[in-house]
Amino acid sequence: MRNYDLDFLKKFSMVIGFLMLVTIGLLLFAHHLHGLIPPEVSPEAAQLTETRIAPAGAVYAGSTGAAAQAAAQAAAQAAAASQVAYGGTTDGSVIFGNLCTGCHTSGAGGAPTLDKAHWAARIAEGKDTLYDHAIHGFHGGSGTMPPKGGNPALSDAQVKATVDWMLSQIK
Repeated sequence: MRNYDLDFLKKFSMVIGFLMLVTIGLLLFAHHLHGLIPPEVSPEAAQLTETRIAPAGAVYAGSTGAAAQAAAQAAAQAAAASQVAYGGTTDGSVIFGNLCTGCHTSGAGGAPTLDKAHWAARIAEGKDTLYDHAIHGFHGGSGTMPPKGGNPALSDAQVKATVDWMLSQIK
């Protein structure tokens, strides 16, 4: 090997070594800076994460599970009762327009539309039965009605007023 080749290799090795030291220094400096920055976890982000990963349901087994299920249902009913739907109005047309129209206009889920053909047999059962089905729900061959139209915040008086309004609108 010639002298200038050895000189080049020596200088080239020194440059590579210097670059490696700079790289390692930068990596250590970045690691140090990363350790100084506190993690950003806002309460809102934590709440959203908890809500997103919460289980969709619960499993209740045995007598302990039955008690837990009853307590959960009571808590849900109490929470629903504490809210007032549609400002507490007993105007059946307002409630029908905001909640009931989705099913009772299209007939979804076997819901009767506002015409006599769909309501004749139901009216024959009496208003108390209609109120009961509207408040507590109904699952039968003629269709499905969720309790309180799917809005547990409705009071029984609001549901009855809406049923009365619907009966007055049958053509």
